[in-house]
Amino acid sequence: MQHIVDDSVLVKNYINGNEYSIELLIKRHQQRLYSFIYSKVQNRDTTEDIFQDTFIKVIRTLKKGNYNEEGKFLPWVMRIAHNLIIDFFRKNNRMPTFNNTEEFDIFSVLSDGALNAEGKIIKEQILNDVKELVEELPEEQREVLKMRIYNDMSFSEISENTGVSINTALGRMRYALINLRKIIEKNKIILVS
Repeated sequence: MQHIVDDSVLVKNYINGNEYSIELLIKRHQQRLYSFIYSKVQNRDTTEDIFQDTFIKVIRTLKKGNYNEEGKFLPWVMRIAHNLIIDFFRKNNRMPTFNNTEEFDIFSVLSDGALNAEGKIIKEQILNDVKELVEELPEEQREVLKMRIYNDMSFSEISENTGVSINTALGRMRYALINLRKIIEKNKIILVS
């Protein structure tokens, strides 16, 4: 019967110079981490890149001796991956899907880079239509939505700028997207994917 060495032991061994320990850790959590990243970015190449960047960051942090998550190796690695996923979306000016709006995210639909000329014209038309529809939202929701989508502000920045808590800002964003969806359905705008 093979004895399974605990993550925390492997981490200590790696910090103490056993290079093989990191290989074991990567192999052990590869599937879970890969699936997690892929579920967010939906692209194999990007998943590979983020997966590798995650472990580069993990290795650097361990080598510097900055790791102190007692026995919480996997959640820590997942958090690093999650932050890299957010960075990826920010860099590419793409909003990740809002999980709390029944998988509907108009902005990810509108940000497919590989559109042909005709598609671009249609996309611009939709963006203009959507901008007009955004104006139909209640003022508080409209304000948060514009700050988040058009100004790329974080929810803590929105919270500071509007004088409401982060939770209130998140709630307004959620309702803005739900209402925008209803307005879009009412106006029969077809989203080109």
